[in-house]
Amino acid sequence: MPHAHEPDEDDLEAITPPQPVFHVEQALLGALLLEPHRLGDVTGIAASSFSTAAHAAVFAAISTLPPPDPAEHATNTKWLDRVLATGREQARGLTASYLHTLVQVCPTPRHATAYGRMVEAEHARRRLQTAAERLVQTVHDVSIPHRVQTVLVEADALAAVVDDIAARFPPRAGVLPRTEAPPPPSARDYTEAVEEEQLLLATATAHPSDVDSVRWLFPDDFTLPLHAGLWQCLTALARRREPIDPVTVLWEVQQRGLLHDGDEPGEVLRLLAEPAGSVEHWGERALQRSLLTTADHTGRRIEAYACDPANTPFQLVVGARRSLAGLSAVRTRWQHATGTVPTSRPRPAPTIRAGPPTTTAAHNARATRATR
Repeated sequence: MPHAHEPDEDDLEAITPPQPVFHVEQALLGALLLEPHRLGDVTGIAASSFSTAAHAAVFAAISTLPPPDPAEHATNTKWLDRVLATGREQARGLTASYLHTLVQVCPTPRHATAYGRMVEAEHARRRLQTAAERLVQTVHDVSIPHRVQTVLVEADALAAVVDDIAARFPPRAGVLPRTEAPPPPSARDYTEAVEEEQLLLATATAHPSDVDSVRWLFPDDFTLPLHAGLWQCLTALARRREPIDPVTVLWEVQQRGLLHDGDEPGEVLRLLAEPAGSVEHWGERALQRSLLTTADHTGRRIEAYACDPANTPFQLVVGARRSLAGLSAVRTRWQHATGTVPTSRPRPAPTIRAGPPTTTAAHNARATRATR
């Protein structure tokens, strides 16, 4: 009969990531095993905050078991044996020798609070990364029936994670992450977008009175720079109430210096001469595509921030909020275009910090002290 392999300490170390947080978790668990009373000083984390199943199981066991008597704990291993038995219910590979390793590698048990804060920071980074990945995946999931609404739900979930991290780690200063933003994806087919934008521009040229109904559409919503320039010209002519047709639009393009190398005037005229459908329909399609593109860019940028362990929680909050602001702006225009009512997202309670008294009673108290 083949011998069943029993996981041991070497197995646990072989499957754990080598990131610094692994050693921080070991130090924290070692401190709590040595001095269980320090658990009360470690706040803001749970078993799910740890990066490995073994560490999560040990912390869960320490958290659920009644703390031992300090004098008795110093003379025997009864409580440690109970931690091991309880932890093995969740991580079968946990061994007594690994608990011994945790105790051995802890440099200073009284630093447990600092270790816990580090674990909390790393968990916040992983949570932000996961939420950003979900947003990007949703953007590209064409099987979702109502993709825009689902994308916005994921964006709200991502923003809620950012708010929670901000409540736990209030930004000290507006320092952006040092991580470079990822480049836009290269392998994308813009054929449909280009065709629809051409129809929008031609239809708006044929029905200039309808341009005013799509004020929520901006040049940045277009895929090609030429299309963005043509839309600028159309809206400018409509605003000035000047004649609009393919020739007048082409002249406005030239006056603004928007014809680039390779842009043939004849091609522009042909592009503007084939209207179809309605301006509002094609405008809404362009704005929807812009919203999804912005959501994709936002998610990938925040994901890049979160994947960089050099970024502090404060930097992650600042960078993520700035990225989400761009998506929020497009979202507001989408809601205006479609007539949807924005739903309010619950925000965490503000962090209360000690400060100088500002109430009338406090002012009177200061005045009384001053007259003594």
